[in-house]
Amino acid sequence: MENSTANPENEPVIQNRELNIREALIPVFALIAMLAFNVFVFGDDALSGSNQFILLLGGAVAAVVGYFNKVKFDTMIDEVANNIQSTAGAILILLMVGALAGTWLISGIIPTMIYYGLQILNPTIFLAACVVICSVISLATGSSWTTSATVGIALIGIADALGISLGMTAGAILSGAYFGDKMSPLSDTTNLAPAMAGTDLFTHIRYMALTTVPTITITIIAFIIIGLNIDTSGSTDTTEILNSISASFNISPWLFVVPVLVIVLIVRKTSPLIALLIGTLLGAVAALIAQPDIVLAVSGMENLNFISGYKGIMNAITVDTAVETDSEALNDLFAASGMAGMLGTIWLILCAMVFGGIMEAIGALATISKALLNLFHTTFGLFASTVFSCLALNVTASDQYLAIVVPGKMFAKAYKDKGLAPENLSRSLEDSGTVTSVLVPWNTCGAYHSGVLGVPVLSYAGYAFFNYLSPFMTLLFAAVGIKIKMLNKK
Repeated sequence: MENSTANPENEPVIQNRELNIREALIPVFALIAMLAFNVFVFGDDALSGSNQFILLLGGAVAAVVGYFNKVKFDTMIDEVANNIQSTAGAILILLMVGALAGTWLISGIIPTMIYYGLQILNPTIFLAACVVICSVISLATGSSWTTSATVGIALIGIADALGISLGMTAGAILSGAYFGDKMSPLSDTTNLAPAMAGTDLFTHIRYMALTTVPTITITIIAFIIIGLNIDTSGSTDTTEILNSISASFNISPWLFVVPVLVIVLIVRKTSPLIALLIGTLLGAVAALIAQPDIVLAVSGMENLNFISGYKGIMNAITVDTAVETDSEALNDLFAASGMAGMLGTIWLILCAMVFGGIMEAIGALATISKALLNLFHTTFGLFASTVFSCLALNVTASDQYLAIVVPGKMFAKAYKDKGLAPENLSRSLEDSGTVTSVLVPWNTCGAYHSGVLGVPVLSYAGYAFFNYLSPFMTLLFAAVGIKIKMLNKK
């Protein structure tokens, strides 16, 4: 697959007086401190813009360090421009992901996945089924938060009726939700990690599957064993939810043709932009054929014709779209934000590139990389330092995005200097940054899911097998040397 990032070999070499490690870490510690305080003040709203500005302030601190190191301002700006240019492919992919999510919603593709997923419930394998259902829904939507707040709440209610531990159930729900969040091309973290590391979306997903599939397999087996050894009472009645879905959408297995074709394109290593564009257009065609009433409703016009059809499809692709059902719990699930919904993540990437570009220009990343390579002489040591850095950011900065952005920019050069392909870094960021955020009570993810499901973090943390096994799995692969991809030498 053609890499969407700029060729590192063509980037200019920055040469200044070499910073010592204390000078190089000043912007990093300043950034972490400012982010921690900002998240404390704004909570879940920190990503609405204040965190992005804090990244710019972190860049300003780095620029001051560079000023005393005699680095020209133009040199810093040039490096920022190179960094932003390297993310052009990732930004375009993010916009196309938003477009695809919109057409897959109004076409009924996402509701169809959810409809058939809910039908595999059975009291004996209820916990394992929770993992599978939430995996399917999160893969379809790209959001663990939406999965938890919709189907997750319904599953908690069923578990309560069956007399199954709510801590176990929440652990199963979040295990599945974060599997999908981590592996779905619709997920913002799945797009953010390769953008920070310097690889492309589908290369990242394929490489990440090597550690993720064994982890989710172990998780499902663990819940099957637990399920076979607990007593249940009552039944898993999802009739009301299924009726609400079928009343709002024309559900048909034929709609699976679209995602299957996109999967085939991905497997055949088609360019991510091309595969996502084709998926978006096929979703639009499916919407016009299978859900003409929904297309008309989204258009806001009275009669379905070429103009209203065009307007409905374009609205789904570009702006907020929602399909109302008679179930209030499902209304949040059947909502998409189109390309506009990706602008927040793009904003975060651009600000991270400013911080990373200035750190590169002043020589701070080179100094940190050199120190890391001296401190961790082995490949395993570098992987371990990445994992622990992500965990530390989740605990201190209390945000999974920052646990991806900061270590991503800090370790990228170290991986390159070690001869490791960037997907090693992007996989480590997701295996440790994305999934462990929900295990920290004061992290935005931990606080959100605990509040939505009504289960304390400490009650479900021990059962969120997928979330805490993922970092161990990536460290195991590094320790044994399994599938560690090296850079191609030209």
